[in-house]
Amino acid sequence: MVIAARTVQIPAMTKYDAIIIGSGQAGNPLAKKLAGAGWKVAVIERKWVGGTCINTGCTPTKSMIASGRIAYLVKRSRDFGIGTTGWSVDMQEVVRRKNAIVLSYRESTMKGLLQPANIKIEFGNAVFTGEREVTVTKEDGSQSTLTAPHIFINTGTSPAIPPIPGLGSSGYLTSDTIMDVMEVPRHLVIIGGSYIALEFGQLYRRLGSEVTVIESGPHFLPKEDEDIAAALKKILEDDGIKILINTKVTGVIQGPQGIEVTCEMPSTAITASHLLVATGRTANTAALNPGASGIQLDDHGFIRTNDKLETNVPGIYALGDVKGGPQFTHISYNDHVIVYKNLIEKGNESITSRQPIYCLFTDPELGRVGLTEKQAREKGLNIKVATMPGDWIARAYETSETRGLLKAIVDADNKKIIGAAILCTGGGELMSILQMAMMGGITYDRIRDAVFAHPTFAESLNNLFASL
Repeated sequence: MVIAARTVQIPAMTKYDAIIIGSGQAGNPLAKKLAGAGWKVAVIERKWVGGTCINTGCTPTKSMIASGRIAYLVKRSRDFGIGTTGWSVDMQEVVRRKNAIVLSYRESTMKGLLQPANIKIEFGNAVFTGEREVTVTKEDGSQSTLTAPHIFINTGTSPAIPPIPGLGSSGYLTSDTIMDVMEVPRHLVIIGGSYIALEFGQLYRRLGSEVTVIESGPHFLPKEDEDIAAALKKILEDDGIKILINTKVTGVIQGPQGIEVTCEMPSTAITASHLLVATGRTANTAALNPGASGIQLDDHGFIRTNDKLETNVPGIYALGDVKGGPQFTHISYNDHVIVYKNLIEKGNESITSRQPIYCLFTDPELGRVGLTEKQAREKGLNIKVATMPGDWIARAYETSETRGLLKAIVDADNKKIIGAAILCTGGGELMSILQMAMMGGITYDRIRDAVFAHPTFAESLNNLFASL
């Protein structure tokens, strides 16, 4: 018997100047700039352009938080002399509005990538099949193989799921899936006391849910100074959120009344209608088969890079969350600036001079830049610390938004600002003012004595530094 040989189709290899895996907040602008410089660029995206920020992160969460803010103001309307009756939360409309905003951003991003003739978008799963060789498997099973001297990995992260007994069969939610729930949870239990957990906790509390946050560690927001963490904890508890500290979840089961969450220290059981897991994020690297290219990962699966975002393989870079470190959109965007300037403008940019900055979008929001007081003291710096409660801000009194705490750390020797934590309405905007002062070397006494328009939140910086 003669057995016919099966013909194996080997996809042709297409050469590019650059391959960008993942169309996040570093990949997209980098693709357009490289194309503008004359490079032939391939962008590989598994599902949607825009990355985490547009699709499951900043854009949808802040859109829904805006709805929560309106609910909060409606509930407080009588504090301002305005009566309201008969209002309700239409969760389906909240989700619809969020989806419309996400779709608008996504379409705009896609339009921007389609304009340059020398950008090719490939949708599918990317896998390294050689040092500078990537094979893309499309939804229909077809494959294409790409190669380039420069490859940029911008694949981001996904929610990390802890190994809690019973969790896998509990129907738990993550930050990716909770925003598509078409009802207001009766009781939302959140495993994890992360920044993501607190934003979602306050959002759903304002929409009408009972909310319990379970933090396994002994401290609330351990990355913040204790006074800032305590001030935010009080705000959230005043809003009706129950926060459990030093509490370990030992098991989860589906019970007759809902999802039963068992904890120790203290030993207790909580019944939830919905369970959100917010215990950190893990790098999207496993499916890439990075070993085929020789790319080194750290112990947690993130890609190792130097301060110029280069991996151990020449010509291959990692941008954004996938490289570890601060996982923020603004960091990812700045990553693309660094590699573009170094490659095209022959610069010498690095991440070493980048100030740590971020915002926690609770209400009031927390804006953070530079060192905390604890970090500064651990470094042995000679510092002065300025603090001021939010109710010392005139504009805050006039708007009945007095909750919060303002804090700045300055170098006692040269009067320069080296860090700030601004927990108040518009805290992120006030933090940005201090960030610019730090960039320009402006000393705290110049801000203390500066003329700011009255009545603005910005003029609170006069009084903050007058406390020194």
